Amino acid sequence: MAAATNVVSRRGTDQFRGVFSETFVVTCTLDATSITDQTTGTDSVAVPGVVLGDMVLSMSTGIDEAALVRRAYVSNAGTVTIASANLTSGTVNLASTTMRLVIVRMV
Repeated sequence: MAAATNVVSRRGTDQFRGVFSETFVVTCTLDATSITDQTTGTDSVAVPGVVLGDMVLSMSTGIDEAALVRRAYVSNAGTVTIASANLTSGTVNLASTTMRLVIVRMV
């Protein structure tokens, strides 16, 4: 499991005109596993404070994602899972990268 190196939690209802009660801005280093063709791999990031029902609003990486289709979601309290689907005809092994996530909680 990757550990979040920087988590900023901002409380209040002024973000997005009062739609979200909490916003987590997460920076972590992700070294994803190799993903064979036509399969999906998952990696987890420990994010203290997130709970089921929180939404991953955005995700960015510092590398070319080589045609992977990615989805991030809160899978358990304190854990964000990043699912990477390889739709290509070959194995993809991405370099380690800095990943940024924005996670929000609805009011």
